[in-house]
Amino acid sequence: MTMARSCTVFKKVFQNSLCTSSIRYLSTCSPVQQKLDLCGIFPPIATPFKENEDIAWGKFEENLQKWDKIPFKGYLVLGSNGEYVSLSNKERVDIVKFVKKSVKTSKLVLAGPALEGTKETLRLTKEMADVGADAVVVTTPSFFKNRMNYDAMMKHYTTIADFSPVPVILYNVPSNTGVEFPLNAVFELAKHSNIIGIKDSCGNITNLGHIIERTSHEDFQVLVGAASLILPAMQLGAVGSICALANILGEKCCNLYSMVGENKLKAATHLQLSLIAANQTVTRKYNVPAMKYAMDLLGYYGGPCRSPLTPLSDAEKADIENVFKDYIK
Repeated sequence: MTMARSCTVFKKVFQNSLCTSSIRYLSTCSPVQQKLDLCGIFPPIATPFKENEDIAWGKFEENLQKWDKIPFKGYLVLGSNGEYVSLSNKERVDIVKFVKKSVKTSKLVLAGPALEGTKETLRLTKEMADVGADAVVVTTPSFFKNRMNYDAMMKHYTTIADFSPVPVILYNVPSNTGVEFPLNAVFELAKHSNIIGIKDSCGNITNLGHIIERTSHEDFQVLVGAASLILPAMQLGAVGSICALANILGEKCCNLYSMVGENKLKAATHLQLSLIAANQTVTRKYNVPAMKYAMDLLGYYGGPCRSPLTPLSDAEKADIENVFKDYIK
């Protein structure tokens, strides 16, 4: 059976397995033709918690008011840095609705609906679209990682894109999932009319360049997932970045984006190099707890993480303070 035939058969089975209301929705839904412009910087915004791990909605509002003054293209809600895996489906939908209503500008709201199952990811995609998400950023399934091959990715993402009421963005983050998005699947999925781009967080500039080169003839936008790579990625053809550091140093990330766009490469190189240590500290070195602690240092509310993530040690906090000392007012 060919891949195209396999996907067609899967979609028929998929539709038949849903409840009547879902079938009605799927039968009337058609792929979104309008392409969103993703050019710019998006922070994958943190989800703020109280000490009891409930969502701190008031602090969330304060952070959004501060971020809204920065020239971001939009926000990724419920990405890896939003601790989406620790949230219930209801919480995730409530957060998308809250952010959409709280943002007073025309910034885009991208949402992360990823679950392990195709059916449930699509259900959550529809719910997030209903409360205002402009597009969804879908992380690769990973529990059965040794079976997440070309065929699995093609079925999963084609089905979601076929029936999603909003555009779909692929998300490759192997450091968290243990799954490297098969490049041949990315190249093929880039042809889908409702898959408009990819957030690539593999940290491999060669792979990034390969994706850009092989999808350059499609209306497909590549966003790099690390502030450390904004300059080289944009020089290769990436349209911007969804990066954790933008939660903390948003103005600088946006300035770097502008400098590259204006071909001010000497200044851009200097700024890019200055951001690498800070970016590594809040990503690969200490991850989300460090990002939230750095937010606290720079006037945002980071607060605690939700369990099972544990608090930073005093030594880790001191290291983060040292890295960000030049930015603390």
